[in-house]
This record gives sequence, structure tokens and C-alpha cells, in this order.
Amino acid sequence: MSTATLGTDWIRRNRMVITPLLFLLPGLLFFSVYVIIPIYESFHISLYEWNGLGELSDKAAFVGLNNYQELMSDRAFEVSLWNNLKWLALYLLAIPAGLFIALFLNQTIMGIRIYKSLFFFPFVLSQVVVGLVFSWFYLPREGLLNALLVFLGFDTVNILGDPTTATYGIIAAGLWPQTAYCMILYLTGLNAVDPEQIEAGRLDGAKGWRMLWHVILPQLKPATFIAFVVTIIGALRSFDLISIMTNGGPFGSTRVLSFYMFEKALSEYGFRMGYGSAIAVVLFLIMLVFIGYFLWSMYKDEKAARH
Repeated sequence: MSTATLGTDWIRRNRMVITPLLFLLPGLLFFSVYVIIPIYESFHISLYEWNGLGELSDKAAFVGLNNYQELMSDRAFEVSLWNNLKWLALYLLAIPAGLFIALFLNQTIMGIRIYKSLFFFPFVLSQVVVGLVFSWFYLPREGLLNALLVFLGFDTVNILGDPTTATYGIIAAGLWPQTAYCMILYLTGLNAVDPEQIEAGRLDGAKGWRMLWHVILPQLKPATFIAFVVTIIGALRSFDLISIMTNGGPFGSTRVLSFYMFEKALSEYGFRMGYGSAIAVVLFLIMLVFIGYFLWSMYKDEKAARH
């Protein structure tokens, strides 16, 4: 029997394994080139002091873990990390908010399509537009927020000009489209909820919060998982709103890790590619912890469901 015949027979016997691998191959190739290799390069560059000009091997000085040691005493890095934690804690409010809006919109009442369009509208706006709209909204004199406060008899506030409130003002701007995104995920998940389980729950006396907690939410776990992952990634990589609304100010009080990485690596403040890469590595590891935890939780739930 020829080698070609043996090869053909082997392919036929293993076509159930080979076929999906062939479909996955282009995606895996792109993932390796645009994700895995850049992650490795970030780790590699973080061990050098390099201004980004010329070849790394010729122009850079190997400094080992010095960049990471410098981070430990960098006040700006500490502020950026703390702001990222604020973003993470408050951005998660988009998930329950999106859920309850989806529950409201998942009804058959007059005009529900208009309501859906209004709540969906923020999702189609770019972050730059959202940042500009909220910057105008927060203007100290001409902004709508202060006009409302004056109308109600309160003093005006300078949200983006006060270091104690600027970060929260930007987070509020980010929550607007993020809530719309979570709402879309939950609306999609509600369409897949088994009506027979809901009817069985009603027969058992479940209604209101009990119905939501014991019948509906367990069926929305896939949507909740995606909402958590996307929201956490969005909170940790927040850059564009900060760049548009405050550019890291006032006095660097609204910096986050992604923005500080940009300042150190690519802006006029530094061109320190090694130090910027060290910040990127820290940000990546934080993301990895959260996403790894949720993936492990989903794996355990699926494993328990099989048994």
C-alpha cells in the first residue's frame, strides 16, 4: 500500500478531529500573531531600558526587574492603580443595571420598541462622542448639570476640575454605554429562557424576586459571564474617555494604568518603552486573574452539570 493511500485512510479515520482543527487554524494563527506574540514582547521589553528607537538588541540596556522595582515607589503608578480599582468596583454596576433594564424591556407593552431604541442608543455611540457629550454636560457654567443644580437651588460644581470628583464623573460617563451593552446581552439571554421552567416555577408558587433568583438568573449564567468579562476588561483598559475628558488631570488625579502606560511609553513625558511595558504587564496580570477566575468558575459549573 502506498504512502498516499495510507495518508488518505488516516485522514478519513480522523476527519472528526481534523475538520474542526482546520476551521480553527486561521483564527489560531491570527490570535498567535496579534495577541500571544505581543504579550511575549511586552514581557521581554519590560526587562530593558529602551526609548523605542533602533533595534532592541542594539540600543537597549538590560535592567532585569528594575522597572518593576521602580513601579513600587512610583506615586503616579499608585494613583493609577487605585483609580483602576475604582473603575472596576463602580463599572460592575452596569451589570445589574443592564439586567433590570432588560427585564423591563422584555415585555409586550405599547411603545416598547421606542424604549428599546432609546436604551440601545448609547451603545452605538463611540467613546469619543460619549466623552465629548459628558464634558459639555459637566461644564462649570454652561453645562446642563449645573443648570439643573441652579434651577433646584443648589450651588454649581466643577466635576472634572476637582481631583476628588473627576474620576467619578468619567466613570459615570463610561457606565452609560456599558449599561446599554449589558442590557443587550441580557435581552438576548432572556429570549433563550425556557418558558416551561417559568411555568413550573409559577405552579410551585415562585414569583417576583424568587422567580428571578431561582428560575431566570440560573438560565442567564452565560450572558452574565460575558457581561462580567467584558465589563472588567472595559474597566481595566479605560483610556479614551480619560484622554478626551481630562487628559489625565487635574494634577494627574484621573490617570489609570492604560493611560499612564501611554504617557510613559509614547507621549512627550517619557519614551520609556521598557517602563511602559512593565505597566502593561501589571495590567495584563490583573486582567488575567479576574478572567481566569471566571473561566474556572464556568468550567466547574459545566463539570457539575454533566455529573
